Amino acid sequence: MATFEGLLSGLLEQKPELTREGVEQMIRDKKDKIGAGYLTDQGAIFLIASDLGVSLEEAPKADVGLKDLYAGAREVSLETRVMGLSPAKQYSRKDGSPFFLRTMTVYDGDSTASVKLWDEKANLPGIEDLRPGDLVKIIKAYVKSDLNGAPTINIGSGSTIEPAGSESAIPTIDSITKDPGDVREGDANVVVSGALDGMIYPLKFTNSRGQPGTALKMSLRGGGGGSTRVVLWGKDEASIPKVISAEARIQLCGVRAKSGMQGLEIHGNEATTILIDDQKEAGPVTARIVSSVKSESGDHLIVGVDRDGNLVNIVDSSEGSAAFGEGDIIECMPSKAYGRSVWLDNDSFVRKQEDDPGFPAADALLTKVSGVSVGRNVCIESIILKKVDRRDIQTKSGETVGLSEMLVEDDTAQIWVKGWRNQARLIDGCSIGQVVRITGLNANAGMEGRAELTLSGFSKITPKG
Repeated sequence: MATFEGLLSGLLEQKPELTREGVEQMIRDKKDKIGAGYLTDQGAIFLIASDLGVSLEEAPKADVGLKDLYAGAREVSLETRVMGLSPAKQYSRKDGSPFFLRTMTVYDGDSTASVKLWDEKANLPGIEDLRPGDLVKIIKAYVKSDLNGAPTINIGSGSTIEPAGSESAIPTIDSITKDPGDVREGDANVVVSGALDGMIYPLKFTNSRGQPGTALKMSLRGGGGGSTRVVLWGKDEASIPKVISAEARIQLCGVRAKSGMQGLEIHGNEATTILIDDQKEAGPVTARIVSSVKSESGDHLIVGVDRDGNLVNIVDSSEGSAAFGEGDIIECMPSKAYGRSVWLDNDSFVRKQEDDPGFPAADALLTKVSGVSVGRNVCIESIILKKVDRRDIQTKSGETVGLSEMLVEDDTAQIWVKGWRNQARLIDGCSIGQVVRITGLNANAGMEGRAELTLSGFSKITPKG
């Protein structure tokens, strides 16, 4: 694509009565008329030339890269590599007619860009077979600005995208992969790889527009031992295998970093590709039952401890575990397992094992208050120092929910325990001075970054003595 100076020279050659200063003023006027975020100076010159009846031909350029893109460019052809690919979705135009749209993230040695594939181009043969790092050639695309003013490549009826072999100077996907500990706020369209740290949580929610949404939440551990929270918006359980071990290594292609309540977080979207390297074969899970509660939907929610002393969450939608109680050791073959989160259904088996004195007891899961770490699931034993009466809180979406909280301590520190919605009732039944064991707590960042504990659906409060 031609540079600004090249286009300006071409226009002045064909319209010698114009001056550079005059053209620059015309550019400003054109950009003001069109509106912010839609035109670069190069794009404005093309429109001005058209108004003047002048044709500006872009000189071919062999080494066009993503950094050279600008809004208004047409007939753009370049070579790049795939970073991520979203599913094709159907939408409706203002007149009610349907259209398909798929988003792809691509990169080269200098930059990254978003690619939108419209209508039949969203379902080109072989498009869903593309994987991160695959080399592709984009042919005769056009460029527009996104809502943030960034150039976006568009593949419409006169454009296409096709595989381009494997030899290229563009870096491979592995060579641009970062450790979670090396990601910095503001990083966008990056590739991150780390070890799964804990569990994967599928989420369902209703957004501020009243539309249903999904997400996957997890944490990745980097080479330095630190853990980074990850939220992949628009992803669900169909995006990942049914069984992922706690030792699996996960590579996320096309994510960004931003500050959250618990520090720096990694966020992805529908175009983020999840690659999982799991060397462990799926097998039975053995755990001692520490606590068990029944959800409103009838599921048995079990907090357990495995042979290595790790916390295990078990969701049993069958009645397979109903006959077993706290302290029992059970073996089960899950229908799905994400890290140390296990799901059982009618096709799963559950059986009781003989008690093994060498198997960790429930006490192995207890965490001292001073050792509570944000982002972890914990169980504690403490005394209640103070209770706050239940109050109603209005959320950002306008929903009013109940909140109860209490201050507890052990011989190391004090901490607040909060219960929202149905879990608030668990705190309502507690008394000051009680010594209680609380299982299935989530550790979050509270005021001034201090850790606080939140009751979950797995939580149970058991008085001691």
